[in-house]
Amino acid sequence: MALTKMVPTPVFEEYKELFAEHFFLSRENGILTVQMHTLGGPVQWSLELHRAIWQLFRTVGSDPENEVMIFTATGNVWVAAFDDESFARVEADPAKNSYDYGIFDGRHMLMSLINDVEIPTIGVLNGPGAHTELAMMCDLTICSDNTVIMDPHFSLGMVPGDGIHSALIELLGIKRAAYAMVMNEQIPAQKALEYGLVNEVVPRDRLMDRAMEIAKTIMAKPRVVRRMTGQILRRPWKQRIVDDLDCGFAMEMYAYMCSGEKHVDSKLDEIAEREGIESLRNRREGMDEAAKGQGA
Repeated sequence: MALTKMVPTPVFEEYKELFAEHFFLSRENGILTVQMHTLGGPVQWSLELHRAIWQLFRTVGSDPENEVMIFTATGNVWVAAFDDESFARVEADPAKNSYDYGIFDGRHMLMSLINDVEIPTIGVLNGPGAHTELAMMCDLTICSDNTVIMDPHFSLGMVPGDGIHSALIELLGIKRAAYAMVMNEQIPAQKALEYGLVNEVVPRDRLMDRAMEIAKTIMAKPRVVRRMTGQILRRPWKQRIVDDLDCGFAMEMYAYMCSGEKHVDSKLDEIAEREGIESLRNRREGMDEAAKGQGA
């Protein structure tokens, strides 16, 4: 008999409740589905979500009952808005808070996805929005036919260095990635497929069904084969993170603190009108529908 006991692994029903404010979690025969949300509606990017994402990934990776992860968001947009009050915490005292909430939490979202979730992952882009790197850096990525991939950082007066730059450079190559970041290029679903940013484009109403079909195909293979194949698929992403994630974050945060720019949701509306970005204009519709549902 061993001299000591194993430390208990996470229990699904317990962490399902723990993360309920940020994610809807469900699991069927080892296939874990994660849906980001804000108050039950479209995602509003916040410091709280920054932290919850990597905490969830570490927890998911520590539970041996998870065999495949589907990662997506609620509604018809990927990330709909900024939570202004959340980011005001950093902007009120950036010297104190930018490391904990910005650099540490921000970096660990992708570091944990790539290094801690040692099971096959399927990113499911349910529509247009920012921070699509969380789906593109999954092993497989599918998207709805209304998806638009973009990086609005530069248009918002910020350095595009907090992760999506890694995904774009890796998948698009240097010249296309530079244009996408500097020009806030709107890459619709079919073009994203052509460029290699996603693996499939699926009608919106079949998106989650298709994700589950793919997950079940993966589950049909032996457990050790699934997990070791995942490690082969991750190697390029691990190298990309080592090469430029820390540097990119440092540059973005330095410019952020020096320039006085802020995460303010109205700036998304401004660039939508200035640059004629229909996908950003339409984000308000989903948010308004969610608000009506909460008030009902």
